[in-house]
Amino acid sequence: MSLSHFCRPEGWLGTPPRFVFHESVSSTHDVLRQLAEHGAPEGTVVLAEVQTAGRGRLGRQWLAAPETSLLLSLLFRPQEPFLFHASRVTMACGLALQAAVREVTGLPATLKWPNDLIVEREAGWRKLAGLLAEIGALPEASPYLMVGIGVNVNVPLASLQTYSPQATSLLVEAGRGVDRSALLLSLLRHIEARYDRLSAGWNPLPEWRAALAWMGQAVRVHTSAGEVCGVAVEVREDGALLVRTEAGELLSLHAGDVSLRK
Repeated sequence: MSLSHFCRPEGWLGTPPRFVFHESVSSTHDVLRQLAEHGAPEGTVVLAEVQTAGRGRLGRQWLAAPETSLLLSLLFRPQEPFLFHASRVTMACGLALQAAVREVTGLPATLKWPNDLIVEREAGWRKLAGLLAEIGALPEASPYLMVGIGVNVNVPLASLQTYSPQATSLLVEAGRGVDRSALLLSLLRHIEARYDRLSAGWNPLPEWRAALAWMGQAVRVHTSAGEVCGVAVEVREDGALLVRTEAGELLSLHAGDVSLRK
């Protein structure tokens, strides 16, 4: 069933809340960026059934067949200092995504640094969902934060094989179809609850750190500058991963693909 008739939750971030639905867009981020730069209020949400140029971290494509995934972008206008609060909002959204998936499906989903949601198997991990946070601003205007979320909900196994070897879906892992409207409602409620806590001074870093897979373990991180091997020892307030290399050097990484070393 299409999400075009989704009923937004009462009290959602903006007043009044604004939900924008499209059957097909280049990407929900592209649409939200245009809205943000024309003064859209905080709490604006763009939903789509299909993205023709959807992308994840590191410029990777995120494509999906109609009515199989959850594809949305959310607009935030964090208080100053902007970068400090933007990082906390992104962490809070990751925790909200994990909570919503666990609530609706019962799957033991966990976060993979920096912004993936995964399930772990004996044969290795598989990716259920991802977040993409981007900052934007016009000259002489306050910056804004967009958080894009893509979840493989009812994507069949045969289609997943065209994505990547690590891709999976809630359908495959739970062994049943998942109500996308229920998942979306749960996600928005969890985001709003955590955003309210942020406004009251909550620091999501300890919970985010505890939710991350492989902390304290030997990892391999593929970055734009090359591969880093070592132990994931900590994450910083800005979301950076601290890795102590085999040579004893402590590196601060802001982007990359992390995997468990065996």
